[in-house]
This record gives sequence, C-alpha cells and structure tokens, in this order.
Amino acid sequence: MNVAIYCGSQIGKSDIYKEAAAQLGEVLANAGHGIVYGGSNIGLMGQVADAALHAGGKVIGVMPTHLQKREIAHTSLTEIHFVESMHVRKAKMVELADAFIALPGGCGTLDEYFEVFTWAQIGLHEKPVILYNVGGFYDAIAQHFEKMLDEGFIRAEQRSLLHIASSPQQIINILAG
Repeated sequence: MNVAIYCGSQIGKSDIYKEAAAQLGEVLANAGHGIVYGGSNIGLMGQVADAALHAGGKVIGVMPTHLQKREIAHTSLTEIHFVESMHVRKAKMVELADAFIALPGGCGTLDEYFEVFTWAQIGLHEKPVILYNVGGFYDAIAQHFEKMLDEGFIRAEQRSLLHIASSPQQIINILAG
C-alpha cells in the first residue's frame, strides 16, 4: 500500500514533531508501505522520507517545478515526479496513494488533507484519511468536526470518515482496516 503523507516543509518548534515524522516513516517502511509525499528534503517532509529510505522503504516524491527553488528536491528517492502545479501535485498524489495521513504542518498541509477528506465525504474515493495528532496538534480540528456534526453541517456517516491517530501503531491498525 502506498500512503500519502501531508506535512510541513518546516520542522516546527518542538522536537516532538521531528521525532514523530521520522518514527512514522520508519514504521510505515517496516510494515511494507510505500510513501508518497511532496518530494522535499527539508522540514517534516524530509524527516519522513529519510527515515523511510533508511529503513529500506519505497518513497515517491511529487513536487511542482515552481517549488524547486524554495524547497530542495530530495535526490535519494525511489522516484520523483516534477509536475506543473499544486493542483497537478495533489491529483498525482491521490492517484498514487491508497491512504492519506496528515502530520503537523501549515496551511498547505491542511489544504491537502481537507481536499482528500472532502473527496472521501462525497464518494470520490474510499481510501482512509488520517490525522496524526502528534502532541495534541489536531485537537482543535477534532473538536471542530464535533461542532460541525452537532450543528448539522456534516452527517454521522461523514464524521465516521475522520480517523485520528496518536501513534504509529494506531495508524498501522487503521491502514489494516
């Protein structure tokens, strides 16, 4: 199974994010899962990729050509796809992945996560979409999903698509179905 990882091109202020990203990359590789991600060697993206590669895993990068100047493309990946835009990047990652995980990150991470979540919600795919809630990073989003449910903006079956994990083992369990 190939797992798309959405995460920060920054490392974050706490070492917990860096450690969690590296641990997830290693655990996924050891479980035989390939990784599809943004293709960078910096930030949490680089941590996931390096750990997975070190563990012998397959890592596929998808990077818009305009980001090559801001983010340094990882040169040791199993394969890398350079694409023309963020829209093409997101579509290519969905095409290549069988599941999606959002680690901590910024607006780009949330954009990618919510797009694939929405696609699951409206039936465009049935792939698992997971928030990796490292150190409570996504607690507020989890609470907001409950608010959307309580206020009638999502239905219970749509809320059930929300998978929140606080450890790599929980992620492996979700991926196992």
